[in-house]
Amino acid sequence: MEISSKGSVVTIKDNIKSISDFQSIKKCLDELIANDNRVTIDIIDSMSMTSSVIGYLTKIIFKDKVQLCLRIGDQRLYDLLDELNLISQFNVRKVKS
Repeated sequence: MEISSKGSVVTIKDNIKSISDFQSIKKCLDELIANDNRVTIDIIDSMSMTSSVIGYLTKIIFKDKVQLCLRIGDQRLYDLLDELNLISQFNVRKVKS
């Protein structure tokens, strides 16, 4: 997985699948939300997301009051988030990858 950020937009490429991926995402988002309560995450081509990332995103929305927007490029990840009823909670948008 590759992660980068520019302003309040975080871009993630490749699959989100390991604990180290979660730690990288958490570190990047922790730095961003220290200065801004609005974050957009572009997940270009990951087909999945670990439960630790889902839990962390839930925490920053409800506890830290972060306004989150996920832009998803892979239909399988979009479908997973839909099945988990997270589309509205994570403000998910489907984009072409």
